[in-house]
Amino acid sequence: MIDARRLRVLRAVADHRTVTAAPAALYLTPSAVSQQLTVLEQETGHALLIRSGRGVRLTAAGEILVGHAHTVIAQLERAEAELAAYAGGTAGEVTVAAFATGIAEVVAPALRRLSGPHPGIRVRVRDAEGDESLPLVLDGRADLAVAVEYRGAPHEDDRRLSRTPLYAEPFDAVLPAAHPLARLPDVALAELAGNDWAGPYPGNPCHDVLQLACERAGFEPRLAHSSDDFHAVVALAGAGAGVALVPRSALRGMELKDVVVRPVRGPAATRRVFAAVRRGAEGHPLIRPVLDALASVAAGLPAD
Repeated sequence: MIDARRLRVLRAVADHRTVTAAPAALYLTPSAVSQQLTVLEQETGHALLIRSGRGVRLTAAGEILVGHAHTVIAQLERAEAELAAYAGGTAGEVTVAAFATGIAEVVAPALRRLSGPHPGIRVRVRDAEGDESLPLVLDGRADLAVAVEYRGAPHEDDRRLSRTPLYAEPFDAVLPAAHPLARLPDVALAELAGNDWAGPYPGNPCHDVLQLACERAGFEPRLAHSSDDFHAVVALAGAGAGVALVPRSALRGMELKDVVVRPVRGPAATRRVFAAVRRGAEGHPLIRPVLDALASVAAGLPAD
C-alpha cells in the first residue's frame, strides 16, 4: 500500500524540481527525502524521477502518481477540515501570506471583521512579496495566500489549490512633472516606449504586469532602475529618472511629489488578486471564516 506521507514528499520534489530544495519545505533532511522516494519507488515498482542537470524531472509513472497525489492530499485536507468541524474547531491559528498592499487593502480590514464573530481565530500575517506566497501554502508553511496573477503562477484549474477571486485594479502611469506627456489627461503606453523605466525586480508579479502591458503595446520597457518598493519607484520618477506603472491602491495616501499620475489609455495593465488555500482545506472551520472575511472586504472596495 502506498503511504500518503511519501506522496507528499514526491509532490514537494515535483514542485521544487530538486531533491535539495524539497527537504526544507518538508522539514526533513535530504537523506530522509531520498530514502522516502526510494521506498516509494519500491512500493510502486516504478522509477519516478530522472536526474536532469542539477534537478530532477518526473518519469511518466511519476506524472501519473503525482496526479493521484493531488487527489489524495486534497481529500486528506477535507478529512482534516471535517474532523475539525466535528470537534467544534472554532479556536486556532491561521497563517496568511500576502504582499504588502494586499495586507493593507484586504487582510487588515478582514482581521477587524473577524474579531467580533470569531474571537477564537488568531490570524498570523506573513509579508510575502512576489511569487513567494503560493509556494508557502503548497509547502504547508502558510494556510492561506493573498496572491497576484503572474507568469508561471498555478492556473485556476490547478488541482493543488482552491482559489477565490478578490479584486482587480488598474496600474496608473507615473511621470515626472516635467515630462512632455504630463499635461495630457491620460497616456498610451506606446507613447512611453523611448523612456527609461523604474519598476520591480523580475520575480515580482508587478514586474510581469509591466512587461506584458508593454509587450502588448509593442515594445520592451528599458528598466533602468529596480525596486520592489513603490515609494522608491515614485521617488525615482519624481527625480526625473524614468517613468513607471504603479498599482492604483499603492498610490493611495502616497506623497506624490514632483510627479503626475495619469490613467493608461487603451488596454489597461491590471493586477488580479486572489486568495488561495490547499485544495480540500477551503471548508476548514478556521480557514473558511478568513476566506469569507477577505471576500467580503474585497466586495466593498471602491470601483476603480
